[in-house]
Amino acid sequence: MRFLILTQYFPPEIGGAQTRLRSFAAELVHLGHEVEIVTAKPNYPKGAFFPGYEKGLYLREELDGCTVHRVWIYPAVGSGLKRLLNYISFTILCLYGLYRAQRPDYVFVESPPLFLSIAAVVARMFWRVPFIFNVADLWPDVIVDGGFMKEGWVISVLRKLERWSYRRAAYVNAVTDSILRILRDEKSVPAEKLLYLPNGADTRRFRPRPPDEDLKAKLGLSDKKIVLWAGTLGLAHGLDKVLAAAKLLQDVPEVHVLFVGDGSAREELLSLRDEWQIRNVSFHPPVSLDEIAAYYSIAFCGLASLIDIPLFEGARPSKIFPVLASGKPLIFAGKGETAELVEAANAGIVVPPGDERLLADAILKLLHSPERCEQLGKNGRRFVEEHLQWSRLVQDWLAQLELRSGRQQPATATLSQVSG
Repeated sequence: MRFLILTQYFPPEIGGAQTRLRSFAAELVHLGHEVEIVTAKPNYPKGAFFPGYEKGLYLREELDGCTVHRVWIYPAVGSGLKRLLNYISFTILCLYGLYRAQRPDYVFVESPPLFLSIAAVVARMFWRVPFIFNVADLWPDVIVDGGFMKEGWVISVLRKLERWSYRRAAYVNAVTDSILRILRDEKSVPAEKLLYLPNGADTRRFRPRPPDEDLKAKLGLSDKKIVLWAGTLGLAHGLDKVLAAAKLLQDVPEVHVLFVGDGSAREELLSLRDEWQIRNVSFHPPVSLDEIAAYYSIAFCGLASLIDIPLFEGARPSKIFPVLASGKPLIFAGKGETAELVEAANAGIVVPPGDERLLADAILKLLHSPERCEQLGKNGRRFVEEHLQWSRLVQDWLAQLELRSGRQQPATATLSQVSG
Protein backbone atom coordinates (compact mmCIF):
# COMPACT_ATOMS: atom_id res chain seq x y z
CA MET A 1 0.00 0.00 0.00
CA ARG A 2 0.97 3.63 -0.36
CA PHE A 3 0.67 5.93 2.65
CA LEU A 4 0.98 9.69 2.82
CA ILE A 5 1.73 11.16 6.26
CA LEU A 6 0.62 14.77 6.72
CA THR A 7 2.29 16.35 9.75
CA GLN A 8 3.52 19.79 10.74
CA TYR A 9 6.38 18.23 12.74
CA PHE A 10 9.03 15.86 11.43
CA PRO A 11 12.80 15.22 11.78
CA PRO A 12 15.35 16.74 11.78
CA GLU A 13 13.22 18.41 14.45
CA ILE A 14 13.44 16.71 17.85
CA GLY A 15 10.28 15.84 19.76
CA GLY A 16 7.75 13.17 20.57
CA ALA A 17 5.68 13.42 17.39
CA GLN A 18 8.78 13.66 15.22
CA THR A 19 10.38 10.55 16.70
CA ARG A 20 7.15 8.54 16.65
CA LEU A 21 6.27 9.41 13.05
CA ARG A 22 9.77 8.71 11.77
CA SER A 23 9.72 5.28 13.41
CA PHE A 24 6.21 4.59 12.08
CA ALA A 25 7.16 5.60 8.53
CA ALA A 26 10.43 3.64 8.57
CA GLU A 27 8.63 0.51 9.76
CA LEU A 28 6.02 0.82 7.02
CA VAL A 29 8.84 1.00 4.46
CA HIS A 30 10.56 -1.97 6.12
CA LEU A 31 7.32 -3.95 5.66
CA GLY A 32 7.26 -3.18 1.95
CA HIS A 33 4.88 -0.21 1.80
CA GLU A 34 5.51 3.11 0.06
CA VAL A 35 5.52 6.26 2.21
CA GLU A 36 5.57 9.96 1.42
CA ILE A 37 5.55 12.72 4.03
CA VAL A 38 4.23 16.25 3.61
CA THR A 39 5.59 18.45 6.35
CA ALA A 40 6.93 21.90 7.19
CA LYS A 41 10.45 23.17 6.87
CA PRO A 42 12.02 22.36 10.25
CA ASN A 43 11.68 25.21 12.75
CA TYR A 44 10.54 23.68 16.05
CA PRO A 45 11.16 24.32 18.94
CA LYS A 46 13.22 27.47 18.29
CA GLY A 47 10.69 29.16 16.02
CA ALA A 48 13.41 29.68 13.41
CA PHE A 49 14.33 27.67 10.33
CA PHE A 50 17.11 25.14 10.72
CA PRO A 51 20.33 25.88 8.81
CA GLY A 52 19.97 24.96 5.16
CA TYR A 53 16.18 25.36 5.13
CA GLU A 54 15.89 29.15 5.13
CA LYS A 55 15.28 29.70 1.41
CA GLY A 56 12.47 28.75 -0.91
CA LEU A 57 8.85 27.69 -0.55
CA TYR A 58 9.33 23.99 -1.30
CA LEU A 59 11.97 21.31 -0.89
CA ARG A 60 11.97 17.59 -1.67
CA GLU A 61 14.17 15.15 0.30
CA GLU A 62 14.64 11.44 0.92
CA LEU A 63 14.79 10.01 4.47
CA ASP A 64 14.69 6.36 5.57
CA GLY A 65 13.36 5.30 2.18
CA CYS A 66 10.56 7.91 2.30
CA THR A 67 10.03 10.92 0.03
CA VAL A 68 9.64 14.05 2.15
CA HIS A 69 7.93 17.15 0.76
CA ARG A 70 8.71 20.25 2.85
CA VAL A 71 6.84 23.54 2.47
CA TRP A 72 7.37 26.99 3.94
CA ILE A 73 5.74 27.84 7.25
CA TYR A 74 5.55 30.99 9.33
CA PRO A 75 8.04 29.98 12.07
CA ALA A 76 6.83 30.68 15.60
CA VAL A 77 6.47 29.03 19.00
CA GLY A 78 4.52 29.83 22.15
CA SER A 79 0.95 31.09 21.92
CA GLY A 80 -1.00 34.02 20.54
CA LEU A 81 -1.38 35.42 17.04
CA LYS A 82 2.06 34.35 15.81
CA ARG A 83 1.45 30.73 16.76
CA LEU A 84 -1.96 30.85 15.07
CA LEU A 85 -0.24 32.12 11.90
CA ASN A 86 2.23 29.25 12.28
CA TYR A 87 -0.58 26.70 12.18
CA ILE A 88 -2.62 28.40 9.46
CA SER A 89 0.35 28.96 7.15
CA PHE A 90 1.16 25.26 7.11
CA THR A 91 -2.49 24.26 6.73
CA ILE A 92 -2.61 26.34 3.54
CA LEU A 93 0.84 25.66 2.09
CA CYS A 94 0.76 21.93 2.79
CA LEU A 95 -1.74 21.77 -0.06
CA TYR A 96 1.16 22.41 -2.44
CA GLY A 97 3.11 19.57 -0.82
CA LEU A 98 0.09 17.30 -1.30
CA TYR A 99 -0.11 18.38 -4.93
CA ARG A 100 3.51 17.33 -5.45
CA ALA A 101 2.93 13.91 -3.88
CA GLN A 102 1.61 10.79 -5.56
CA ARG A 103 -1.93 9.60 -4.99
CA PRO A 104 -1.85 7.39 -1.85
CA ASP A 105 -4.15 4.67 -0.64
CA TYR A 106 -4.45 6.41 2.74
CA VAL A 107 -3.65 9.86 4.09
CA PHE A 108 -2.46 9.66 7.72
CA VAL A 109 -3.00 13.03 9.41
CA GLU A 110 -1.20 13.96 12.62
CA SER A 111 -3.12 16.01 15.21
CA PRO A 112 -2.42 18.37 16.85
CA PRO A 113 -2.85 20.78 15.26
CA LEU A 114 -6.50 20.15 14.47
CA PHE A 115 -6.42 22.40 11.42
CA LEU A 116 -4.75 19.74 9.28
CA SER A 117 -8.07 17.92 8.99
CA ILE A 118 -9.15 20.72 6.65
CA ALA A 119 -6.26 19.98 4.30
CA ALA A 120 -6.99 16.27 4.63
CA VAL A 121 -10.57 16.77 3.49
CA VAL A 122 -9.29 18.68 0.45
CA ALA A 123 -6.92 15.79 -0.31
CA ARG A 124 -9.74 13.30 0.12
CA MET A 125 -11.90 15.17 -2.37
CA PHE A 126 -9.03 15.55 -4.87
CA TRP A 127 -7.74 11.98 -4.70
CA ARG A 128 -10.93 10.24 -3.53
CA VAL A 129 -9.02 8.35 -0.84
CA PRO A 130 -9.79 7.96 2.89
CA PHE A 131 -7.87 9.76 5.60
CA ILE A 132 -6.90 8.52 9.04
CA PHE A 133 -6.99 11.18 11.76
CA ASN A 134 -4.29 10.41 14.32
CA VAL A 135 -5.11 11.85 17.76
CA ALA A 136 -1.87 12.23 19.69
CA ASP A 137 -3.33 14.90 22.00
CA LEU A 138 -6.96 15.73 22.61
CA TRP A 139 -7.28 19.29 21.38
CA PRO A 140 -8.80 21.48 22.69
CA ASP A 141 -9.28 19.61 25.99
CA VAL A 142 -5.59 19.62 26.85
CA ILE A 143 -5.34 23.36 26.08
CA VAL A 144 -8.07 24.18 28.59
CA ASP A 145 -7.22 21.61 31.26
CA GLY A 146 -3.54 22.55 31.11
CA GLY A 147 -4.35 26.19 31.77
CA PHE A 148 -2.97 27.36 28.42
CA MET A 149 -6.26 29.00 27.35
CA LYS A 150 -9.63 29.67 28.94
CA GLU A 151 -13.04 28.74 27.60
CA GLY A 152 -14.26 31.27 25.06
CA TRP A 153 -15.06 31.70 21.40
CA VAL A 154 -11.68 30.34 20.27
CA ILE A 155 -12.14 27.12 22.23
CA SER A 156 -15.73 26.89 20.99
CA VAL A 157 -14.50 27.05 17.38
CA LEU A 158 -11.86 24.40 18.11
CA ARG A 159 -14.46 22.07 19.62
CA LYS A 160 -16.59 22.39 16.49
CA LEU A 161 -13.54 21.71 14.32
CA GLU A 162 -12.72 18.68 16.48
CA ARG A 163 -16.18 17.16 15.99
CA TRP A 164 -16.08 17.96 12.26
CA SER A 165 -12.68 16.28 11.94
CA TYR A 166 -13.89 13.06 13.56
CA ARG A 167 -16.94 12.97 11.31
CA ARG A 168 -14.98 13.55 8.10
CA ALA A 169 -12.21 11.05 8.82
CA ALA A 170 -12.61 7.50 7.56
CA TYR A 171 -10.78 6.31 10.68
CA VAL A 172 -9.70 7.94 13.93
CA ASN A 173 -6.51 6.58 15.47
CA ALA A 174 -5.67 6.74 19.18
CA VAL A 175 -2.18 6.54 20.66
CA THR A 176 -3.15 5.63 24.24
CA ASP A 177 -5.83 3.57 25.99
CA SER A 178 -7.23 6.71 27.60
CA ILE A 179 -7.58 8.59 24.31
CA LEU A 180 -9.24 5.52 22.82
CA ARG A 181 -11.79 5.41 25.65
CA ILE A 182 -12.49 9.15 25.47
CA LEU A 183 -12.95 9.07 21.71
CA ARG A 184 -15.41 6.20 22.01
CA ASP A 185 -17.29 7.09 25.21
CA GLU A 186 -17.11 10.91 25.40
CA LYS A 187 -16.50 12.08 21.84
CA SER A 188 -18.99 9.57 20.36
CA VAL A 189 -16.66 8.35 17.62
CA PRO A 190 -18.21 5.13 16.28
CA ALA A 191 -16.31 2.01 17.33
CA GLU A 192 -15.98 0.84 13.72
CA LYS A 193 -13.95 3.97 12.92
CA LEU A 194 -11.44 3.57 15.74
CA LEU A 195 -7.87 2.31 15.32
CA TYR A 196 -5.15 1.97 17.95
CA LEU A 197 -1.41 2.52 17.49
CA PRO A 198 0.44 3.26 20.73
CA ASN A 199 3.90 4.74 20.99
CA GLY A 200 6.61 2.15 20.64
CA ALA A 201 10.33 1.57 20.99
CA ASP A 202 12.94 1.47 18.26
CA THR A 203 14.85 -1.52 19.61
CA ARG A 204 17.33 -1.46 16.74
CA ARG A 205 18.43 2.12 17.33
CA PHE A 206 18.16 2.05 21.13
CA ARG A 207 19.73 -0.90 22.91
CA PRO A 208 22.00 -1.62 25.87
CA ARG A 209 25.54 -0.57 25.01
CA PRO A 210 28.80 0.30 26.82
CA PRO A 211 28.95 3.89 28.07
CA ASP A 212 30.47 6.37 25.65
CA GLU A 213 33.29 7.57 27.91
CA ASP A 214 34.49 10.09 25.32
CA LEU A 215 31.08 11.75 25.40
CA LYS A 216 31.11 11.86 29.21
CA ALA A 217 34.53 13.48 29.14
CA LYS A 218 33.44 15.97 26.49
CA LEU A 219 30.51 16.97 28.70
CA GLY A 220 32.78 17.24 31.75
CA LEU A 221 30.80 14.52 33.53
CA SER A 222 33.29 11.65 33.64
CA ASP A 223 32.91 11.08 37.38
CA LYS A 224 29.14 11.61 37.53
CA LYS A 225 26.02 9.45 37.74
CA ILE A 226 23.87 11.08 35.09
CA VAL A 227 20.09 11.43 35.42
CA LEU A 228 19.01 12.04 31.82
CA TRP A 229 16.09 14.05 30.53
CA ALA A 230 16.12 13.75 26.72
CA GLY A 231 13.39 15.56 24.83
CA THR A 232 11.23 18.65 24.80
CA LEU A 233 11.46 21.05 27.74
CA GLY A 234 7.82 22.05 27.92
CA LEU A 235 5.51 23.75 30.38
CA ALA A 236 3.50 20.53 30.64
CA HIS A 237 6.40 18.66 32.23
CA GLY A 238 6.71 20.44 35.58
CA LEU A 239 10.48 20.70 35.23
CA ASP A 240 10.80 23.29 37.99
CA LYS A 241 10.23 20.35 40.36
CA VAL A 242 13.09 18.47 38.72
CA LEU A 243 15.34 21.46 39.43
CA ALA A 244 14.06 21.55 43.00
CA ALA A 245 14.90 17.85 43.39
CA ALA A 246 18.38 18.45 41.97
CA LYS A 247 18.89 21.23 44.50
CA LEU A 248 18.06 18.81 47.31
CA LEU A 249 20.80 16.50 45.98
CA GLN A 250 23.61 19.05 45.74
CA ASP A 251 25.38 17.43 48.69
CA VAL A 252 25.56 14.16 46.75
CA PRO A 253 28.50 14.99 44.50
CA GLU A 254 28.17 12.10 42.06
CA VAL A 255 24.60 12.94 40.97
CA HIS A 256 24.16 15.19 37.95
CA VAL A 257 20.94 15.99 36.05
CA LEU A 258 21.49 16.45 32.31
CA PHE A 259 18.79 17.97 30.09
CA VAL A 260 19.23 17.31 26.38
CA GLY A 261 16.63 19.24 24.42
CA ASP A 262 14.89 22.55 23.97
CA GLY A 263 11.44 24.00 24.38
CA SER A 264 9.25 26.75 25.74
CA ALA A 265 10.35 26.21 29.36
CA ARG A 266 14.11 26.30 28.73
CA GLU A 267 14.78 29.97 29.44
CA GLU A 268 12.73 29.88 32.64
CA LEU A 269 14.62 26.78 33.77
CA LEU A 270 17.98 28.44 33.11
CA SER A 271 16.88 31.44 35.14
CA LEU A 272 15.72 29.21 37.99
CA ARG A 273 19.00 27.30 37.98
CA ASP A 274 20.94 30.53 38.29
CA GLU A 275 18.58 32.01 40.88
CA TRP A 276 18.71 28.87 43.04
CA GLN A 277 22.46 28.49 42.43
CA ILE A 278 22.12 24.85 41.40
CA ARG A 279 25.48 23.34 40.49
CA ASN A 280 24.48 19.79 39.54
CA VAL A 281 22.30 20.55 36.50
CA SER A 282 23.37 21.24 32.94
CA PHE A 283 21.53 21.91 29.69
CA HIS A 284 22.64 20.61 26.31
CA PRO A 285 21.08 21.58 22.96
CA PRO A 286 19.00 18.99 21.10
CA VAL A 287 20.89 16.35 19.16
CA SER A 288 19.74 14.22 16.26
CA LEU A 289 17.98 10.90 16.67
CA ASP A 290 21.14 9.21 15.42
CA GLU A 291 23.25 10.89 18.14
CA ILE A 292 20.96 10.58 21.15
CA ALA A 293 21.60 6.86 21.69
CA ALA A 294 25.09 7.72 22.98
CA TYR A 295 23.55 9.92 25.68
CA TYR A 296 21.41 7.04 26.94
CA SER A 297 24.57 4.95 27.15
CA ILE A 298 26.10 7.35 29.72
CA ALA A 299 22.97 7.69 31.87
CA PHE A 300 22.48 5.68 35.01
CA CYS A 301 18.74 6.35 34.80
CA GLY A 302 16.23 8.19 32.63
CA LEU A 303 13.65 10.70 33.76
CA ALA A 304 10.16 11.73 32.59
CA SER A 305 7.43 13.78 34.24
CA LEU A 306 4.06 15.40 33.58
CA ILE A 307 2.06 17.99 35.52
CA ASP A 308 -0.96 16.81 37.44
CA ILE A 309 -4.00 17.26 35.18
CA PRO A 310 -6.53 14.52 34.41
CA LEU A 311 -5.91 14.39 30.65
CA PHE A 312 -2.20 13.72 31.16
CA GLU A 313 -3.08 10.55 33.05
CA GLY A 314 -3.78 9.10 29.62
CA ALA A 315 -0.46 10.21 28.13
CA ARG A 316 2.54 8.06 27.27
CA PRO A 317 5.47 10.43 26.65
CA SER A 318 7.61 9.15 23.80
CA LYS A 319 10.78 9.93 25.78
CA ILE A 320 10.18 6.92 28.05
CA PHE A 321 10.61 4.31 25.33
CA PRO A 322 14.28 4.94 24.41
CA VAL A 323 15.08 4.76 28.14
CA LEU A 324 13.53 1.30 28.47
CA ALA A 325 14.92 0.07 25.15
CA SER A 326 18.41 1.21 26.21
CA GLY A 327 18.21 -0.96 29.31
CA LYS A 328 18.10 1.93 31.77
CA PRO A 329 15.75 2.28 34.73
CA LEU A 330 13.15 5.03 34.45
CA ILE A 331 11.95 7.46 37.09
CA PHE A 332 8.51 8.77 36.18
CA ALA A 333 6.85 11.62 38.08
CA GLY A 334 3.19 11.40 37.17
CA LYS A 335 0.02 9.34 37.14
CA GLY A 336 -2.00 7.19 34.80
CA GLU A 337 -0.98 5.04 31.85
CA THR A 338 2.74 5.74 31.97
CA ALA A 339 2.86 4.95 35.68
CA GLU A 340 0.94 1.72 35.01
CA LEU A 341 3.29 0.79 32.18
CA VAL A 342 6.44 1.35 34.28
CA GLU A 343 4.98 -0.70 37.11
CA ALA A 344 3.75 -3.48 34.79
CA ALA A 345 7.24 -3.71 33.28
CA ASN A 346 8.91 -3.41 36.72
CA ALA A 347 11.27 -1.05 34.92
CA GLY A 348 11.67 1.87 37.31
CA ILE A 349 10.25 3.99 40.08
CA VAL A 350 6.99 5.99 39.95
CA VAL A 351 6.52 9.06 42.16
CA PRO A 352 3.57 11.46 42.41
CA PRO A 353 3.75 14.52 40.17
CA GLY A 354 5.04 17.74 41.69
CA ASP A 355 6.82 16.23 44.71
CA GLU A 356 10.51 17.14 44.53
CA ARG A 357 11.40 15.32 47.75
CA LEU A 358 10.06 11.97 46.58
CA LEU A 359 11.74 12.54 43.22
CA ALA A 360 15.08 13.15 44.94
CA ASP A 361 14.53 10.06 47.12
CA ALA A 362 13.90 7.93 44.00
CA ILE A 363 17.21 9.06 42.50
CA LEU A 364 18.99 8.18 45.75
CA LYS A 365 17.36 4.75 45.88
CA LEU A 366 18.72 3.89 42.45
CA LEU A 367 22.10 5.42 43.24
CA HIS A 368 22.51 3.27 46.33
CA SER A 369 21.19 0.06 44.72
CA PRO A 370 23.29 -0.69 41.62
CA GLU A 371 22.03 -4.29 41.44
CA ARG A 372 18.40 -3.13 41.49
CA CYS A 373 19.26 -0.45 38.94
CA GLU A 374 20.67 -3.07 36.59
CA GLN A 375 17.71 -5.42 37.03
CA LEU A 376 15.14 -2.68 36.39
CA GLY A 377 16.98 -1.82 33.18
CA LYS A 378 16.91 -5.44 32.05
CA ASN A 379 13.20 -5.65 32.86
CA GLY A 380 12.45 -2.58 30.75
CA ARG A 381 14.40 -3.88 27.77
CA ARG A 382 12.66 -7.25 27.96
CA PHE A 383 9.24 -5.57 28.20
CA VAL A 384 9.68 -3.47 25.07
CA GLU A 385 11.09 -6.43 23.15
CA GLU A 386 8.03 -8.49 24.03
CA HIS A 387 5.31 -5.84 23.73
CA LEU A 388 6.34 -2.45 22.37
CA GLN A 389 8.63 -2.94 19.38
CA TRP A 390 7.57 -0.81 16.44
CA SER A 391 7.74 -3.86 14.18
CA ARG A 392 5.02 -5.62 16.17
CA LEU A 393 2.89 -2.52 16.77
CA VAL A 394 2.80 -1.48 13.13
CA GLN A 395 1.97 -4.99 11.93
CA ASP A 396 -0.90 -5.16 14.44
CA TRP A 397 -2.11 -1.73 13.30
CA LEU A 398 -2.04 -2.73 9.64
CA ALA A 399 -4.11 -5.80 10.52
CA GLN A 400 -6.66 -3.55 12.24
CA LEU A 401 -6.78 -1.29 9.19
CA GLU A 402 -7.26 -4.21 6.83
CA LEU A 403 -10.08 -5.61 8.91
CA ARG A 404 -11.74 -2.21 9.33
CA SER A 405 -11.60 -1.52 5.62
CA GLY A 406 -13.30 -4.90 5.15
CA ARG A 407 -15.99 -3.70 7.56
CA GLN A 408 -15.04 -6.25 10.17
CA GLN A 409 -14.55 -5.24 13.78
CA PRO A 410 -11.39 -6.60 15.43
CA ALA A 411 -10.79 -6.30 19.13
CA THR A 412 -8.46 -3.40 19.83
CA ALA A 413 -5.38 -4.12 21.94
CA THR A 414 -5.02 -2.24 25.21
CA LEU A 415 -2.27 -1.82 27.76
CA SER A 416 -4.05 -4.14 30.17
CA GLN A 417 -4.13 -6.87 27.52
CA VAL A 418 -0.51 -6.25 26.58
CA SER A 419 0.75 -6.38 30.14
CA GLY A 420 -1.34 -9.34 31.10
